[in-house]
Amino acid sequence: MSVKGLSCTVVLIMLLAASAWAQVNDVSITVGETFVSTQTVYNTGLSFNPPLHFGNEITLAGNYSRLLKTPKIFGIYAELPVAIFPRMDLNTAYHGIPTDMGALFMTPSVRVSMFHEDSVNPWVSVGGGYGRFRYAPRDNFYGPNLGPRGSNTGVIQFGAGLDVWFWHHWGFRGEGRDFYSGEPSFNVDTGRSREHNFYVGGGIVTRF
Repeated sequence: MSVKGLSCTVVLIMLLAASAWAQVNDVSITVGETFVSTQTVYNTGLSFNPPLHFGNEITLAGNYSRLLKTPKIFGIYAELPVAIFPRMDLNTAYHGIPTDMGALFMTPSVRVSMFHEDSVNPWVSVGGGYGRFRYAPRDNFYGPNLGPRGSNTGVIQFGAGLDVWFWHHWGFRGEGRDFYSGEPSFNVDTGRSREHNFYVGGGIVTRF
């Protein structure tokens, strides 16, 4: 075989390989906000139980997925959602909580996509993994935070979203996920052992 013929063969193989890979991997980056519902603080010694409010923090999320099976119109993926917010303000009338906290969630999951070969793909996801909370070194009113500066937790993840492929291997992803974690260490009694961290965001997804 001539050098020219060999080169053409190599290019053809690479194109075929790229075409095959296009159906099995995707990566997304989205930006949005994480919402945590107001909680009540108990046993403060005050004449009332003050609420604990959370800021709606800007969150960055990334995801790598690999296609495992394609039963009929569905695509079954293994995925790794990762979400991080560096700072969420905490506010309550009772002294003793950190001024803010940050969080990282990593939850290996299974995603089921409908019409995965079409231009519009709704999907759902479920999984579980690891979470890490960071706490500010200062209390909300004055003085240093006498509690822990960080804590680890198990996380259960439930999610749903929509991928819209608008140009070749590029698309838009809108997603909502609940990172259901252990209760952070607020240094107060909220009467809870777990917390919903609702993430809603949108961004770019590509497949290769």
